[in-house]
Amino acid sequence: MDHPLPVPDALIRPWRTAAYIAAAIAAVELFLLLVIGGGALFGTVSDRLELAAQERVLAPVPQTKPTARKPTAVAAAKVPRSRTVVMVLNGNGRTGAAAAAASRVQSRGYQVGTVGNAPRQVSRSLVMYKPGFAGEGKRLGSDLGVKLVVPLDGMRPGELGRAHVVFILGS
Repeated sequence: MDHPLPVPDALIRPWRTAAYIAAAIAAVELFLLLVIGGGALFGTVSDRLELAAQERVLAPVPQTKPTARKPTAVAAAKVPRSRTVVMVLNGNGRTGAAAAAASRVQSRGYQVGTVGNAPRQVSRSLVMYKPGFAGEGKRLGSDLGVKLVVPLDGMRPGELGRAHVVFILGS
């Protein structure tokens, strides 16, 4: 059965509506204060950035004398070609490419060690050398026209067997 609410209980529900309206007004005021304060802060920061940029642009450029670069010493090959062992790996995925490259290496006077496939494909041909064989690696790179000659990376010296340098044929 429905009974009308007594007068003190009837006033309970309007406070919720008043609270929602007050919260909405407070949220709008907070938003407006943030926009105004953010704009003032942004203006201050942008003014400082603009001054710093002008100071940097207008600052005098220090005059320095160019210095001559000293040529870096290239390690000379200690082992002759006939005793330098080269591991040839196919890094381009084409069948028979490593064998063809091995015959090219051998025609230059090097000993060919292991011939096989590289663990992953490479985009450029490269020569890697064991520690202490930088001269031999640079000489092999020069003989084959390979510009990328680096220390051994991604392989352990023990994985080379008796090879001093590794030639990885790229695509």
